[in-house]
Amino acid sequence: MKSSHQAYAFGIGAIFLWSTVATAFKLALAHYTPLQLVFVAVTTSIVALGAILVAQKKLPLIKQQFTDRPWFYLQTGLLNPFLYYLVLFKAYDLLPAQQALSLNYTWAILLPLLSVPLLGQKLRKSDITAALVAYCGVFFIATKGNITGVQFESMTGVALALTSTLLWSLYWIVNTKDKGDPVVSLLLSFLVGLPFIIVALLMTQSLPSLDFKALAAGVYVGLFEMGVTFVLWLIALKKAERTASISTLVFITPVMSIGFIAWVLQESIEKSTYVGLGLIILALALQQVLPKVGQWRTKKRIAH
Repeated sequence: MKSSHQAYAFGIGAIFLWSTVATAFKLALAHYTPLQLVFVAVTTSIVALGAILVAQKKLPLIKQQFTDRPWFYLQTGLLNPFLYYLVLFKAYDLLPAQQALSLNYTWAILLPLLSVPLLGQKLRKSDITAALVAYCGVFFIATKGNITGVQFESMTGVALALTSTLLWSLYWIVNTKDKGDPVVSLLLSFLVGLPFIIVALLMTQSLPSLDFKALAAGVYVGLFEMGVTFVLWLIALKKAERTASISTLVFITPVMSIGFIAWVLQESIEKSTYVGLGLIILALALQQVLPKVGQWRTKKRIAH
C-alpha cells in the first residue's frame, strides 16, 4: 500500500474512533462521576501508551525527556489530563451530548486567537471572521435557537464546555515548546497528571465501580479518546504527502459524532444543533480557505 493510502487509512481510522467518543462519554457518565471517569480513562491510556512505547522500543525516552524538562510536564499534566478532562466530562454530564460536542469543537477557533498574545503571532482577518461565525453557532446551540428569549438550558454546562476549549488551546500552545517524542510527551503528561487526579478523587469521592458495563465504557474512553487514536493520527500525519490533505478529515468528526449520538444515545437532534454546528464547521473552513484566497490575490497583484 502506498504511503499516501496508508495515511488515509490511519487518518480515517482515527476520525472514526474520535467520532464515537462523545457517545462513549455519556454512556460512561451514566455510571461514573466526571472525576471517576477521568481516573479510569487516564489509567487506561497510560497502560495503552506504555505498551505502544514498549513495542516501539522508546521506553528509555520517558526518563530522558522528563529529566530534561520536569516543570514543562508539570504544566502539561495539570492542563491535560487533569483540568481539561475534568471540566469536559462535567460539561457532558450537564448538557446533551450534541451540545457539549458542538461547543467543545470551537477550540480550533480559539487556538489562533490565543496564539496572538501568548505566542506573539499576528491576528489575521480570517481568524476574526471565523471566530464571529463560530460563536454565532455557539450562541445558537446554547439557546436552542431561541436567540430572542436567550434562555440557556444549563448555563453552567455551557460555561464548562467553553472553558474546556480554553484549557485544550492552552495545552497545545504550551506544547509548541515541546521538541520531544509526541507519544512520550503525552504519556508523561498523563503520568504527572494522574497523582493530582487520585488525590482529588480520594479527598472528595469514592473509588470507581468495577461493574463491567461501567468499566468497559471508561476503558473505551481511555483507549480511543486519549491513547490509541492519538497515535493513529500521528502515524497518518507522518505518512501523508501533504499534511493539509489529512487534516481536513477532522471536519468529518462532528458530523459522524452527531450520527452516533442520535443512533446510540437516541438523542433527538435539535434543529438548532444542526444550524449551530453548521456555522462552526463553516467557520473552520473559512479559517483554512480565507488565508489561501488572500495569498492568491497578493500573488495576482504582484504578477500584474
